Amino acid sequence: MSTGRELPPVHPPAAVPAVAVENLECRYGDTVVLSGITFTVREGELFFVIGGSGCGKSTLLRHLIGLMQPALGVVSYYGENFTRADLATRRSLLKTFGVLYQNSALWSSMTLRENVALPLEEYTTLNRREREEIVALKLAQVGLAGFEDYFPAELSGGMRKRAGLARALALDPRIVFFDEPSAGLDPVISRKLDELIRQIRETLGTTMVIVSHELASIYALADRVIMLDRDARGIIAEGRPRELATAGGDPRVREFLTRGGEEVRTT
Repeated sequence: MSTGRELPPVHPPAAVPAVAVENLECRYGDTVVLSGITFTVREGELFFVIGGSGCGKSTLLRHLIGLMQPALGVVSYYGENFTRADLATRRSLLKTFGVLYQNSALWSSMTLRENVALPLEEYTTLNRREREEIVALKLAQVGLAGFEDYFPAELSGGMRKRAGLARALALDPRIVFFDEPSAGLDPVISRKLDELIRQIRETLGTTMVIVSHELASIYALADRVIMLDRDARGIIAEGRPRELATAGGDPRVREFLTRGGEEVRTT
């Protein structure tokens, strides 16, 4: 029941976009994969990058998080130029976002406790007891309390995804990036992961940028999407997914978002 008072957000609202991408060009050697990519992500938004296989979704993500440098253009976080930042500024900006990779990217030789503690060891001066308190909190946040001493191989695919999310949340980031979070999961586990993502956004006010081609997740979660196209090498649509699916615009967009009339879940 509402108390009539709104709780303050964990992160103060930003006067500028959480993410701003301006005229980005992504290349592999001389091959242009994406060109003229421009969009913004608002604070607290569940924002999806969608499109078919080979359209450049994961390539774009790698440029956003600094694993690849763009041939042209700029990526900024809260008004700070990430692309052209010096090493100290870049390191500071890296602490403002977390990443959940498609395969979770957990170190197989480390326990969940050790995996989630890695960002804390790298980017903070917390002592061991303080780190372990945060690790326990983050694992509990994703429903993995009591699994601190398990190794990734001892967990199901869905549990590994949640462990990867706990690590992405370790530094209380303002933004979390996801690369195909539902890949390899059955529909029931995928739905539970979607619910967890929504819960974290609502509880912490975290901005979420999600690369996905899964219609169920797109319709269940997305506030707004951009759609990439392989032939266009760029963005061919931007907006709310249901509006794009029913609008009279680009037939490639309607085809992708309806998949021949495939029914999608919305709750």
